[in-house]
Formats: sequence, structure tokens, C-alpha cells
Amino acid sequence: MPPSEWFSIDSSVTLDGLKSLILLLTLIMIRTLAVRWIAGNQTLSMESKRRWVVTTRNSVVFAFLIGLVIIWAHELQAFAVSLVALAAAMVLATKELILCWSGAALRVGGKVYAVGDRIQIAGYRGVVLDHDVFATKLLEIGPGQSAHLYTGRVTFFPNSLLFTNALVKENPEQDYGLYTLTVPVKHDEDWQRAEQTLLEAAKLECAPFMDEAARQMKLLEQANLLEAPSPEPRITIQVPEFGKIHFILRFPAPDRGRSRIEQAILRRYLIGTTTAN
Repeated sequence: MPPSEWFSIDSSVTLDGLKSLILLLTLIMIRTLAVRWIAGNQTLSMESKRRWVVTTRNSVVFAFLIGLVIIWAHELQAFAVSLVALAAAMVLATKELILCWSGAALRVGGKVYAVGDRIQIAGYRGVVLDHDVFATKLLEIGPGQSAHLYTGRVTFFPNSLLFTNALVKENPEQDYGLYTLTVPVKHDEDWQRAEQTLLEAAKLECAPFMDEAARQMKLLEQANLLEAPSPEPRITIQVPEFGKIHFILRFPAPDRGRSRIEQAILRRYLIGTTTAN
């Protein structure tokens, strides 16, 4: 900044300071004269005099504050603009940090997930190992979205993702859940027999815990006031493209044993189809 501008600013501040001093001395003089007049007025009672003295003092203080605002208005305006610019720069510089803190508040306030939950978000999938105000730590499950094996890798994602991505909770606070398994077959195969073999394999593997799974579905229905689906294994058929058929098997399984049940169903199905051929 050129010296001439520094001199201009210094002169402006000095002039405003001088005005403030003159205002203060003037108001003190007015207050002194007013208090003397009130004290010497014989027509007023002592209580009225005290009340008028307090009123005079407060009026002088208020007038002094208003006068300071008027005198320093242009300086306050420049300071306010600088303060707003500084605040905007701080917000831009710490945007991600603020989003991480806000995401942590959302996680805690909304009870979104906790340690031990299995979640998916923005391509990340795994079991929650730890979380703080900045990030969440996952033990990765995969490979891909259809497998259920621990890969041994640890993933960290910032809490800010909670504001920009949908989060999927794979084990919504229950011991048993309903899961899907996709099995492709060719259209020229005996797909009716393959469908029956797959359904029988699922029923045999799920039979030991079917009653408990049904009870869990009833509890889910009562807690959420919705009609829970039947836990019985069922198959829907999809034709993703010409010449291909996909069996979508829905089956119940314990939350901690989904992968084991899925593999047992697939092995029993493959043995059944191989024997039939």
C-alpha cells in the first residue's frame, strides 16, 4: 500500500478518535449539569431524584454509543466487509472438514450405523471397525458387491460422503435377513428342472433355522408396522438378454452366516444338476 494511503487512513482514524473524545466530554458535561440541577430541585422527592439521576446516566451512555456508531460507521462498514470476506474464505477452505463434522453429527443423531454393522456407500463395502468425527474405518468385504468374504484390506472413507451418497445397511439390527443369489442358466437347458433343483437346495439348507427366521420377520413387521415378506425361499426368473436366463433366489440366512449358506446352496444345486445330466 502506498504511503499516501497509509497517511489517509491514519488521518481518518485520528479525526474519528477526536470526534469521539469531543462527544464523550460533551456528554459528561451535560450529565454533570443535569445531575446538579436534579439534586438542587427542591420540588422533587428523594426517590424521584434517584430515578431521574439513573435515567440521565443511562440516556447519556445510550447517546454515547449511538454517537460512536455514527462517527465510526464507515470504519465499521469496512471492518464488516473484511470480516465477511474472511468468514467466506474460511468456509471455502474448510468445506470438507465442516462436511465431515456434519456427517459425524448425522451418523450419531440419526443412529445411521455403529461398530460391527455391514454397510455399503459410494462403492465402499465392509464391516465398520471404527469411526470418529472425520472418517469411518471398514474391513472390506468382497470382491465386488455379490461376494461376502473378507478381503483383508481396510478402507477409510470421509464422513462427508453421508451427504452425497446413499448408504445401504446390510444387517438392519436383526439376527436373520433375506438375501438374494443370482444363478445363470442357458435357455436351451432344462431350466425347469434346474429351477426345481435350486429351490430344493435352498429349502434343505435353510430348514434348520426357518422357524427362527419367520419369528424375526414377525418382529420386524411389528417394529416397523409393515407387512414383512415370507422367509420361505422363492425364485423369480429374469431374461437379461436373448439366450440367457437368470434365476434370482431369495433365501433367509443368519446375519453372520450368509456366505456359508449361499455356498452350501450353490454346491447342493451344482451336485443336483450334475447328477441329473
